[in-house]
Amino acid sequence: MKDFWLSSGHHLLDRDERGHLVLTDEFLKAYLARPELLPPPDACAAERHLHHDLLMHQPRRIVDVTEIAAISDPDAQENWRFMISFRDRLLRSPTLEAAYIDLIRDPAETPPIFFNQLTNLVLRNALDGIEDAFPLRAGELFFRPQRATYHDGALLLADAETIELHEHNRQSSPLLKMLGGPAVTELNVLDQENAGQYFDRSDAFDLVLNLGGSGRARRGLADAMTIWIRHLLGLEVEIETVDRMEDENWAWFVGLDTEATRIGNALWGHEDVEPEWLERIIGLFRLDFIQPTDALPMIEGRPVWLLLAMTEDRLVRMKPQNLITGLPLRASAGVH
Repeated sequence: MKDFWLSSGHHLLDRDERGHLVLTDEFLKAYLARPELLPPPDACAAERHLHHDLLMHQPRRIVDVTEIAAISDPDAQENWRFMISFRDRLLRSPTLEAAYIDLIRDPAETPPIFFNQLTNLVLRNALDGIEDAFPLRAGELFFRPQRATYHDGALLLADAETIELHEHNRQSSPLLKMLGGPAVTELNVLDQENAGQYFDRSDAFDLVLNLGGSGRARRGLADAMTIWIRHLLGLEVEIETVDRMEDENWAWFVGLDTEATRIGNALWGHEDVEPEWLERIIGLFRLDFIQPTDALPMIEGRPVWLLLAMTEDRLVRMKPQNLITGLPLRASAGVH
């Protein structure tokens, strides 16, 4: 079986009888060793001691508020409060999947970086055993913002952080700047020929997804969403890609990001919608429940529409939690 997203640390976790992720000391120690959690060279003795004790000895021990208050740097204090609050939430939950459900229902003050890292772990577990690169690459949208670019008539999605690095390198290189063209053209687009390379480079996040011109890319995103819902809610749904919505009287819709939710709400309310708003919709999907009784009676076998959009500056920030909180479910549906 091929592995992917090793940087998530999934291999350091245990699994319960359902295959859900169980926290381990090894994972907590590896998490504490991440660059963003390492005390800087000028950190005070209190911060260095706290980090060393958790990393080397007792990653689960109670951290008293006075220990954090003893840290001299106010920014470091805030970072540690967020970190310990997040860690304690994981420790209180029987599995990371349960922690994720708890987090989306009560996000409190969890920084996006922690939320995205947990999403990465849960999705990696859900997709375990999948050897088709397209749903895996599409799954990166769940936890990594994407930059959308139109090139040669195709809508290309590239990892926003990767593109930012390439744009920085281009600005510092007169030759690259002179050659012109969008930075995305310097990256490889995922296709049938290079799909097998995905597993060796999955943690580089440097393959471009041709969402506009590749049926396999859109199908891959639909498959990733289907698996996500099954893994977290225990529900069987069928998600299909569609080019346009023929249904003038929607029963329900779910915006897969903030922009799509805003546009969907305007359409739902029959408001005047600017044409450029509709141009920002880059993905349209139809969701049907395999068991109609899983849905609210008002659905009556009708589809749920899923909308994915980019912002005005062409960023795609998918919110996969909307697939968990936004579906019209009966109270008895699923396992949670």
